[in-house]
Amino acid sequence: MSRLDSHLETALARIERAGQRRTLRAAALLPEGRVERGGRTMLDFSSNDYLGLARHPLLVERAGQWAAAHGAGSGASRLVTGTSEAHLALEARIAAFKHCEAALIFASGWQANAAVIPALLAAMPNAPQGPAVFTDRLIHASMHAGLAMAGTRQHRFRHNDLDHLETLLAEKGAGASARLILTESVFSMDGDCVDIARLAQIAERHDAALFVDEAHATGVLGPEGRGLSALVPGQVDLIMGTFSKALGGFGAYVAGSQVLIDYLVNAASGFVFTTAPPPAVLGAIDAALDLVPAMDAERAHLAALGDRLRSGLARLGLDHGASSTQIVPAMIGAEDEAMALSARLEEAGFLASAIRPPTVPPGTSRLRLALRAGHSPADIDALLTAIEAHR
Repeated sequence: MSRLDSHLETALARIERAGQRRTLRAAALLPEGRVERGGRTMLDFSSNDYLGLARHPLLVERAGQWAAAHGAGSGASRLVTGTSEAHLALEARIAAFKHCEAALIFASGWQANAAVIPALLAAMPNAPQGPAVFTDRLIHASMHAGLAMAGTRQHRFRHNDLDHLETLLAEKGAGASARLILTESVFSMDGDCVDIARLAQIAERHDAALFVDEAHATGVLGPEGRGLSALVPGQVDLIMGTFSKALGGFGAYVAGSQVLIDYLVNAASGFVFTTAPPPAVLGAIDAALDLVPAMDAERAHLAALGDRLRSGLARLGLDHGASSTQIVPAMIGAEDEAMALSARLEEAGFLASAIRPPTVPPGTSRLRLALRAGHSPADIDALLTAIEAHR
């Protein structure tokens, strides 16, 4: 028994009393929008494998090829001996995909946000007032972690309320040494999108640097799946995205100017002090980049499924918020009701995970329904029938 255990058991008991204790359960992705869990095959409405690439033969094959050719590991951090020609070539591909000068690979989206934000703020002048940071209220926890590490106060604007953002920029940003706006292009728990064109105009008008997290847009939205930032080329200063969702693999990227990437190589601690991603991971990313631009049919299918699901939830009297993407929340409200409905759906053969505080605000617990390209219209109808039967 560890000397820590008594303290940890007390903390776990607190979490249990709040009804927020989480546990790990084994699962395996299957084709056609299915998942295996507890020895059962279920319809999967919880995974982020939006384009169905996680089990695509080309990704699996190339991951194996790159591991066979280059080994299982990278050997060190990128600044020691961990950078390979494959890393550099892949970063050039990512930069071209995002229409940026340069890109840098990170181990995860969390790591990228948590490491890059404090590095950026450290480069901004501190006199006379220091930089002012403006954040959407619903930004990802990894962005909050980065700001906490930087010790920087946030000015939070109401979710996707760009009028409020502009008011805060005028009130709080005018005397700042620099201004930084942090937001997501697609919000992971709500499935709604930022007005990227207007946001870019506001950033320009107020001389604010713009940082956009495209984790849930990369591969799914924008021309050829390049994300919503592709709609405003050259107007987003820093784009972060992941390979672990629609691209079916693992890891993340930051794309922007060459100067930005050169600086992050020197100043982003999560990059400097982390072992480089291994060859198999790079091979899967490379294969996904071959496939994604030509997957317009899958993107259109996802969009149609989303429309069908939102219409069905509305018929059932369930609020789906402002969702317009492959992520559709079914708002339940109370934590215990959301958890109970999720459990009943699982018993009926549907994996529809309940999301509750602290991930979402109190009173907004929901089923977060994530669509996969392998789903059919009949799958959506079956889910809706099950929700109606088990509410």
